[in-house]
Amino acid sequence: MPRATIQHFRDKKQKGQKLTLITAYDYTFGRIVDEVGFDGVLVGDSLAMVVQGLDNTLPVTMDEMLYHTRLVSRAVEKSMVIGDMPFMSYQVSVEDAVRNAARFIKESGAQAIKIEGGSEIVPQVRAIVRAEIPVMAHIGLTPQAIYRMGGYKVQGKTEEAGRILIDDAKRLEDAGAFSIVLEAMPGALASQITASLSIATIGIGAGAGCDGQILVLHDVLGLFERFVPKFVKRYANLKGETLNALKQYKEEVEQGIFPSTKESFS
Repeated sequence: MPRATIQHFRDKKQKGQKLTLITAYDYTFGRIVDEVGFDGVLVGDSLAMVVQGLDNTLPVTMDEMLYHTRLVSRAVEKSMVIGDMPFMSYQVSVEDAVRNAARFIKESGAQAIKIEGGSEIVPQVRAIVRAEIPVMAHIGLTPQAIYRMGGYKVQGKTEEAGRILIDDAKRLEDAGAFSIVLEAMPGALASQITASLSIATIGIGAGAGCDGQILVLHDVLGLFERFVPKFVKRYANLKGETLNALKQYKEEVEQGIFPSTKESFS
């Protein structure tokens, strides 16, 4: 199976085939998700919360994002690896945005970057694309803007707010983005945006009308419980299974059952 490319995303959009994406943050899970064969693996700044235990995504640094993206890139061979531009890695200037996007490609082995924001980041998107770096855009609920938005709230609920998001999406497409993440918005609005674009939309809490879907790995596997969004569906309870395994190991050590002769050298 050849690695997914931006043309792969375009082709699936045109054929009406759903795109599948997941996050990953390390080598071990990178190998596992690569066996499944997702179209894209996002090394999201969500690692600040599910890996680092922080309250939001704002504190994670470029160096930390590059480190985790490098681990995932080392494992993934089939999917497009997408590095997530962290807070303040692109907002200050176009030059900063291009330089930091290039670091994801040169230093971490990613094939694309993701960047949050609407019309205000069009110059950055245009410049990054001009530097031959594929860009996945991200509008709606953008976690790096939670203080301005007043928290993790559904976006685009009014007619005016919806109009702004539609305009943002079209401007980002014109700037050269190859796909756009639509997060936490009414399904009807996401469907309208999807129909208005020639590039793929990737939904997360945006209904079934998007061209594809993405979820956070730890949410899908039931590993993270501090905050579970409404749009998450858990497909496993690995926290429970992990607790049971660790308790059994602890008990066997305490009772002298492990290690047995089977796990010992003669």
